[in-house]
Amino acid sequence: FLHYCFNMFPDPHLCVFSVIIIDEAHERTLHTDILFGLIKDIARFRADLKVLVASATLDTERFSRFFDDAPVFRIPGRRFPVDIFYTKAPEADYLEACVVSVLQIHVTQPTGDVLVFLTGQEEIEACCEMLQDRCRRLGSKIAELVILPIYANLPSDMQAKIFTPTPPGARKVVVATNIAETSLTIDGIIYVIDPGFCKQKSYNARTGMESLIVTPCSKASANQRAGRAGRVAAGKCFRLYTAWAFKHEMEETTVPEIQRTNLGNVVLLLKSLGINDLVHFDFMDPPPHETLVLALEQLYALGALNHLGELTKLGRRMAELPVDPMLSKMILASEQYKCSNEVLTIAAMLSVNNSIFYRPKDKVVHADNARMNFVVPGGDHLVLLNVYNQWVESGYSTQWCYENFIQFRSMRRARDVRDQLEGLMDRIEVEVVSSQEDNVPIRKAVTAGYFYHTARLSKGGYKTVKHQQTVFVHPNSSLFEELPRWIIYHELVFTTKEFMRQVIEIESSWLLEVAPHYYKSKELEDNSNKKMPRKQGKTKEELG
Repeated sequence: FLHYCFNMFPDPHLCVFSVIIIDEAHERTLHTDILFGLIKDIARFRADLKVLVASATLDTERFSRFFDDAPVFRIPGRRFPVDIFYTKAPEADYLEACVVSVLQIHVTQPTGDVLVFLTGQEEIEACCEMLQDRCRRLGSKIAELVILPIYANLPSDMQAKIFTPTPPGARKVVVATNIAETSLTIDGIIYVIDPGFCKQKSYNARTGMESLIVTPCSKASANQRAGRAGRVAAGKCFRLYTAWAFKHEMEETTVPEIQRTNLGNVVLLLKSLGINDLVHFDFMDPPPHETLVLALEQLYALGALNHLGELTKLGRRMAELPVDPMLSKMILASEQYKCSNEVLTIAAMLSVNNSIFYRPKDKVVHADNARMNFVVPGGDHLVLLNVYNQWVESGYSTQWCYENFIQFRSMRRARDVRDQLEGLMDRIEVEVVSSQEDNVPIRKAVTAGYFYHTARLSKGGYKTVKHQQTVFVHPNSSLFEELPRWIIYHELVFTTKEFMRQVIEIESSWLLEVAPHYYKSKELEDNSNKKMPRKQGKTKEELG
């Protein structure tokens, strides 16, 4: 919406709109926070513009003060009463506590379906497995329990099962991530089990690494979860933490995304709108100074900003593409290397890269074999390109996706992203051409955009070139056991270790070609006479 409004329209005051509604404002996503500042500024110039900020759980006084003491309207909801229960003492193992609570509800409580909130796919699958195992042991002693998972990476047909009516005499248990907090409503839910945790992304500006950490959820999220029990009838919410923990240990609201993410895209967008004084931009919650400085440094290294911090011609073209600055630089570089057709596909696939391959627990070997069939020399970006090209050859087949353990919904989204980017190529004056089966130009284009993310193999494993930080190739990578000397990674994430996701093999000479201002030849000296490690850590089998 931000890109559409402020880059596609010539009028900065958005005179084509008379009313703007911002819903679910409490979620405080990166772009809604930017939108708040921009809309507030526009509303001061346009007395006729109506701005409605809506949410079920909002700090209304704070938002009212931010929008120049705007009036507050409280609209009574149609929610049924919900009884909330807490534990007497903290739970040592909240996953086990969830399983026990579900079975207790099933045995002791009247008819009604159960919704369990967990943090991610692994936990959800483990919980479903434990429930199925215990129901099997109890046999005919208890009524039928229909156990259904729901998380982002689950195929659409399996996600849809949560909406099927519960069979007579049975009870449905939906085990979900916080996708079920606000994004969807499931009929028949009377009982909610809330362990009080969620997965939250955080960003370290010094290392440039994102971490997905399990943290206690906020009070606003906890109240939102409890509200799920009162949609169709009076319900009950079982919180697997103490009342004292809710009052004293939980934050009032979730930390805004703008304070825990890379701001490269935000800075580029604001610069393209002519907002140069970023320090004094009217953020509701200003981002950390360190993160802002790093974003400016990255944009300068990419050539989007000059030494005065002003937008360059290249930066203006990069701002036209609604993607990460490094991704937009990669697309623009593809013009020079005559491979824009392939790079567009890679850019679209990278935008959904973590949800392309599906790996069900009961078919792990089949899924891994199917994934291996797509591996081509060069790295993960070329694997993603191969997947997309084969899907196109299949006629965008749903059956092909099912047979190859690939998410059809993710592929369809990648196609939509690609079509949108291709439509913008005329605007940034880039001709869509193909590299004719040669992958070197493609890898050079990736290097031009992601030279910031370079790692070199040394005696102790991989280390980032600039910060000398020890990092590891992700076990799912096609280069996990190859260990090329020089690689570029798409993102750095911390789970159990600092993993590089989506890596591609490069040559050190390319770095001097695409970023001579950033790398010095001394940094890129190839110590090929030194003895290299044979393999990095454990094998895929050892890691499970």
